[in-house]
Amino acid sequence: MTDTHADSTLDAPALTDATKGKIDSEVLQNITVTLSIEVGRAMIKIRDLMRLTQGSVVELDRIAGEPLDLLVNNTVVAQGEIVLIGDRYGVRLTRVAPAAERMKNL
Repeated sequence: MTDTHADSTLDAPALTDATKGKIDSEVLQNITVTLSIEVGRAMIKIRDLMRLTQGSVVELDRIAGEPLDLLVNNTVVAQGEIVLIGDRYGVRLTRVAPAAERMKNL
């Protein structure tokens, strides 16, 4: 009886120790991510959610003047404050997580 099972490792290119586990920075820099700013959070019951109407106020868990969170793919990478740029809002970063920490969390 002949073994018809082919060894798939023969077709794969050989990786040296230097290239194992490394990511091509050119490829990494072209990946699109979602950037969002979080002003605060609130937990409410569904009955209270159903009662919300135009003009309702929802109290958030942040104190006025506290930094906002800048998130990349739902991971906090920096904090900042709201600024007005012409007729648009922006965020001035006041604290940024170190690059190694940001990459680890993405």
